Amino acid sequence: MKECLLTVAENTAIARDVYRMTLRGDVSGVTRPGQFVNLKLDGFFLRRPISVFDREGDTLKLIYKAVGQGTGAMTGLREGDSLSVLTGLGNGYRLEPAGDAPLLLGGGVGVPPLYWLARQLRAQGKRVTAVLGFNTGADMFGEVDFQALGCETVVTTADGSYGRKGFVTDALPEAYSYFYTCGPEPMLRAVFARTVTEGQFSFEERMGCGFGACMGCSRKTVTGYKRICREGPVLEKGEILWEA
Repeated sequence: MKECLLTVAENTAIARDVYRMTLRGDVSGVTRPGQFVNLKLDGFFLRRPISVFDREGDTLKLIYKAVGQGTGAMTGLREGDSLSVLTGLGNGYRLEPAGDAPLLLGGGVGVPPLYWLARQLRAQGKRVTAVLGFNTGADMFGEVDFQALGCETVVTTADGSYGRKGFVTDALPEAYSYFYTCGPEPMLRAVFARTVTEGQFSFEERMGCGFGACMGCSRKTVTGYKRICREGPVLEKGEILWEA
């Protein structure tokens, strides 16, 4: 974990209530796709955890959805504003088990952490399939970004207003070597039930501190409780226990 003062270079709406923020500064603490950062906002006691969309050089890109007062306040940040950011939080995805044809499954704001992962997998010559799920076409983002990497990209919407009607589990390819996923828990449960290989799940949890001190985001696994902010947010399929 590293605390840095980063400068806002961009903060732009890219879909309904969804924004892309570019930050510049010392982002060397972010080393793996699937990690997240914690932003300190004026007027709010708790920091806001946001997944990393991409990181290159001194540039960090985040994609977030304005759903509450904190993320709503983030939409008002402008170019040149400074933010205190805790970087390099969470364990991130492991690329080693990917195989030749990994599958990426993202739902809503679970899509962003899969982009940097896809970029690294493509750099290794992997044949990547990305299935991106949204409620409606107005919520959709990321399709062009994944296509530009050379990923076979499928978009699903629950109401059928864009792409294929249905959920990400309705668009699973016939064959894939391994999978990575991130999204709301109902989606993750469905992915767990429908996938036929091993894989890695990134969980979205409400967090207090974001670095393991408060134990507020603990989740029971086959090897005991793990803190989503510290030992997660990524868990292996074989260690997940679903609460009834």
